[in-house]
Amino acid sequence: MTEQPSYEPESLRIAAVDLGSNSFHMMIAEEFQGEIRTLEKRGEKVQLAAGLDNQNYLSEDAIQRGVDCLAQFGQRLQGMNPDRVVVFATNALRAARNRRAFIDRAEEVLGYPVEVIAGREEARLIYLGVAHTQADDGGQRLVVDIGGGSTEFIIGERFEAKALESLHMGCVSYTKRYFPDGKITAKQFRQAVSAAKQELLNIKAHYRHLGWQSEIGSSGTIRAVEQAIVSNGWGTDGITPEALKSVVDHCLLYDTVDDVDIEGVKPDRRQVFVGGLAILVAVFETLDLKHMRYSDGALREGALWDLVGRSGHEDVRTRTIASMQERFYVDTAQAERVEQTALALFQQIRGDIHARAELAQWLRWAARVHEIGLSIAHSGFHKHGAYLLQHSDMLGFTRQGQMLLAILVRNHRRKIHPEELELLPTRQQGIALWLIRILRLATVLNHSREAYDVPLPEVSIAQDTLCLALPEGWLDNFPLTAQDLEEEADLQKSAGLKVEFR
Repeated sequence: MTEQPSYEPESLRIAAVDLGSNSFHMMIAEEFQGEIRTLEKRGEKVQLAAGLDNQNYLSEDAIQRGVDCLAQFGQRLQGMNPDRVVVFATNALRAARNRRAFIDRAEEVLGYPVEVIAGREEARLIYLGVAHTQADDGGQRLVVDIGGGSTEFIIGERFEAKALESLHMGCVSYTKRYFPDGKITAKQFRQAVSAAKQELLNIKAHYRHLGWQSEIGSSGTIRAVEQAIVSNGWGTDGITPEALKSVVDHCLLYDTVDDVDIEGVKPDRRQVFVGGLAILVAVFETLDLKHMRYSDGALREGALWDLVGRSGHEDVRTRTIASMQERFYVDTAQAERVEQTALALFQQIRGDIHARAELAQWLRWAARVHEIGLSIAHSGFHKHGAYLLQHSDMLGFTRQGQMLLAILVRNHRRKIHPEELELLPTRQQGIALWLIRILRLATVLNHSREAYDVPLPEVSIAQDTLCLALPEGWLDNFPLTAQDLEEEADLQKSAGLKVEFR
């Protein structure tokens, strides 16, 4: 079996890279006695969202700005264990129709996979980062994070989020949309505030019904507003409606976004400050906020805590899979049988297919939910299951992760569709095909649903041929399973794959 790489203590540190719509950030830390100790932080204003055209294609200039920034980050991340590094992309790449072009180039210079996360998953990670910076004093808190292309709203208590939402409004997109020529007028500012209020109507009633006892803001816009308030003497502790009005009145004194020169607002923030400010005004007025404090914790800090949870006592993705099993009435006993067989087969050939050990968890999760489509209809249930996995809100999973699960479930029975692998990153395609083949065999071997004991076959690989050896005479005694295996061999052959039984 091929040995997996070992890493020096230096590379056992953890890192999170946040590819935001306005800024890219990198944070490197280490776990120390149950806490995260920050070792290094880097950030750069890339303004990726500013490079989106009307058809949501990223410009070459925007792509190059991002790649140049990540080339620098990649130098610092070299040698770190890939299992201890996460790279998350948010709204700009969620929206970009040519994101694959960016991701391929980004992964080449960075050296690690780039994962696109859904808005609610972004909100969950933001809350996790904020919660770890706050006193554990109970009571529900509202967290608001104004990013470059989206704004996240979370209500939670302690470390548990109770409501998650991501709205399509951000400091870059709103500055671009409502101040397109760079000029600042009171009328344009009111239009931006009004548009943000319209977006907020989607969550207003639900969030006010849940209620909260404290209000916390995170990320660049809210930090800049609070610093402006303190630096100019408009307040001393956090953001209030009165202090916010002072910031607005001062901002409207300038003719263009390039002229904005407010003490406390850094130069690289000024060009998008007015758009973010309009959103914050709308948030205060719509949700009737009285006092907001700023928190240093945000997406990257939450990503690090989530990474610690994965390697420790809790991986939220496993909880999500369990929730889906319950929601769609999965036969968990059958799922466990398929899971155990699939994992046993995987371990026998892992070295031959050069698969990292962590891929076993994707096989495990796929086995646990491979029958969720049965809750919709038996006919084509593998297709129904794939649809659910691709389009559901699955906390902890990235868009690419959900796509991988969907493809495994979609192809676990009937015809194999190798062309669907092209929807995955190039680095995953070859391994994903092996996982599909293993999951299919595990499903066939457990077709009886424990009507009789099924021995674990010995499995090996000869080039691309998958060879299974069962106890002598066993298939003669169980002709239905023998027939199922023959049909499976034919299906794999139709996809250009070869399976042999002996």
